[in-house]
Amino acid sequence: MIKLALIRHGHTDWNRAGKIQGRSDIPLDADARSELAAKQLPAPWSDAALWSSPLQRAYETAQLIGDRDPQTSEALIEMNWGDWEGQHGKTLRADPSSGFRDIEDWGWHYRPPQGESPQEVWDRLVPWIGQLREDTVAVCHIGIMRMILAKAHGWDFAEPAPFAIKRNRMFVVEVDGDTLTPWPEPVRLQKRAQT
Repeated sequence: MIKLALIRHGHTDWNRAGKIQGRSDIPLDADARSELAAKQLPAPWSDAALWSSPLQRAYETAQLIGDRDPQTSEALIEMNWGDWEGQHGKTLRADPSSGFRDIEDWGWHYRPPQGESPQEVWDRLVPWIGQLREDTVAVCHIGIMRMILAKAHGWDFAEPAPFAIKRNRMFVVEVDGDTLTPWPEPVRLQKRAQT
């Protein structure tokens, strides 16, 4: 059995402004860099394989907390939000013609205009998860984490999620063939010792 720890990247200017990022390659902001530089992976995760999305906000987060360059995979890139990328969720929600729905009302097959459905994201994650051969830390995006945790928890995007994704925490899933089993509580990143 392999343990897969999922970590969401640090904040960006777009996160703080409430803009949908998707595949837009937005960097970490200065506050996020400073915060993440003070954190590290706790043992034994510090010795696990380290992967990230190729988007710079995830890659840099992995470098800062892992003290090394991660391997990258296109499978871990954020969900494609299509026409909604760069827009504010609040604005889209207020406009009935946008077709916007909160993800809790999507199901597996709803797709933003010109974007990806949860099922399409999951389909690209399956081969990456299947090739894991050792305990792994993956620094990625909330959309990627939602898909993996949805499968682990049996959530179908039709009601509030049974998990709350927070930053600076590792959400661990045990991978046993096609079976994903979530740990009941996330593991916090460790405060880095002052030198």
